[in-house]
Amino acid sequence: MPLMPEKLLADFPLNSTAEWEAAIAKDLKGADYEKKLVWRTAEGMAVRPYYRAEDVAASDWLKAAPGAFPYVRGTHVGSDWRIREIIDIADPVEANRAARSAVIAGAEEISFTKINTANISDLALLLGELDSVPVYIATVDQRFLHRLMQHLKKVQRAAETVTGLDPLKDVEFSAQTALVAPAGLIPFTIDATRFEELGGSAVDEIGFALAAGIDYLAALQMHNVDVTHAAALLRFNFAIGRNFFLQMEKFRAFRMLWARAIESFGASPEAGRANIAARTSRWNKTVFDPHVNILRTTTEAMSAVLGGADSISVAPFDECYKQPDEASRRLARNTQTILKHEAMLARVADPGGGSYALEIITDFLSREAWKRMQEVEFRGGFRKAAEWIKQVLDQAMAAREKGVATRRRVFVGTNQFANSAEKELMQIDTARINAHRRGTREYEELRLRTERSGKTPHVLLAEIGDPKMRAARATFAASFFACGGFGIVARRFKTVDEILTNQTDLIVLCSSDLEYAPLAAELLAKLKAADRNTPVVIAGNPDNADELKAAGVADFIHVRSNPLEVLAKWQQQFGIKD
Repeated sequence: MPLMPEKLLADFPLNSTAEWEAAIAKDLKGADYEKKLVWRTAEGMAVRPYYRAEDVAASDWLKAAPGAFPYVRGTHVGSDWRIREIIDIADPVEANRAARSAVIAGAEEISFTKINTANISDLALLLGELDSVPVYIATVDQRFLHRLMQHLKKVQRAAETVTGLDPLKDVEFSAQTALVAPAGLIPFTIDATRFEELGGSAVDEIGFALAAGIDYLAALQMHNVDVTHAAALLRFNFAIGRNFFLQMEKFRAFRMLWARAIESFGASPEAGRANIAARTSRWNKTVFDPHVNILRTTTEAMSAVLGGADSISVAPFDECYKQPDEASRRLARNTQTILKHEAMLARVADPGGGSYALEIITDFLSREAWKRMQEVEFRGGFRKAAEWIKQVLDQAMAAREKGVATRRRVFVGTNQFANSAEKELMQIDTARINAHRRGTREYEELRLRTERSGKTPHVLLAEIGDPKMRAARATFAASFFACGGFGIVARRFKTVDEILTNQTDLIVLCSSDLEYAPLAAELLAKLKAADRNTPVVIAGNPDNADELKAAGVADFIHVRSNPLEVLAKWQQQFGIKD
């Protein structure tokens, strides 16, 4: 006989927050609660170890249904999204052929990023047989838009056509366009991808995109364009970064804030349905260990799906260093196909809704992003605050890049867990690796410098002494030197004499702090007696580092070391130069 709900729930008695906190304090045994259990994000949020119903009681959107104002749970009742294929071909005929092939293979929307058209005939060739497929044309100017509107007035497409024209570059032209745009055309896009790829946090992305949208609405309203009509002509593009939960919740927070902004203009609630296209970020994609990019784009796509984006582009894993081939494009497309048809993520609307932790993140992002938008408004609006916005993003990027350099921000396969035997020089297109700002660029240049030199310095990780410390420090040292493309050999030794039997370019002693002084003294003395000038490096930062350095130790590597600086120095020592 099945258990009655009352009996089942009786096994889980209600406990107060005070009781939970007391239990946690007991388990911590005096350890610092904040340091042990609270995660502080780049956005400034202190994420607690657990949340309860009382934490979200003040949130007024919790009872809103998917498709209902303020759209925090999605702009439509369902949960489906469109799989957008990126076509970076300039020729209209070839681009159209590639787009039709992608649609047959599962794409549901097309993004033309490099198209080159000279006349309306070229547009007809580009859009031929794609009438039922939504199309986004990224790079357009006013002349192109005129041609496109002429074409769409003659040939009415069943699906929407969107362009990447920035409506704030020429407000008068945008107002004129809004009054004559044919049905099915969304002529304007606010491109918020730049905020993420220039260093911005989720708060920055939402706040700046919101400020740009408000500036657009106000400007067109001043030119006698109805706000409801203006909102219908606008799409937002967002990049999907690496912080899974915050990236997911940024879409929910933005939709809610955009709906509130539209409401403040006096428009109908229906006008507040934000149209959002998401693209996997360029900033965190890597040249080395490039197949890890597939994993990155998968989690990014999931963030956008669960956050309720309308359409999503997954970039091919090799896009950052060469022209993607059919296989990499297919992998990118099938990432979403699997999420939709095998993982069945399109079956449930707003699956994170109701999770206390996720609702708290949404609340935090919306509040902080609204403050960010107000900071922009205080400076006269998005266009007038451009220089201040640049300063904010520059500061954020500096902090982000410092985290990469010191390996606090991990890039698997590049600044941590690198494969030193991997070679990429012959595969890369220099123009592509420099086309966009990426977090791993300096580490990649370090590795490529080693490759170009034709030299592979060999590093011996000499594990000796304390078993626990030698293993941990050898693991650290292996990851450290692999970032420079150095050859790594790790071996365990019982005596210093055994170390001397190995011919290598660099010896890294991996042991405990207490053992370093006698080990280093003996090793350096015997190297000198054998007339060998092999440098000796210590894995760690012992208290007697100055004494060890005076005795002849060449360097120390530890968690506070900057690998970029240390490895560049050793490259110079080994004759590896630009």
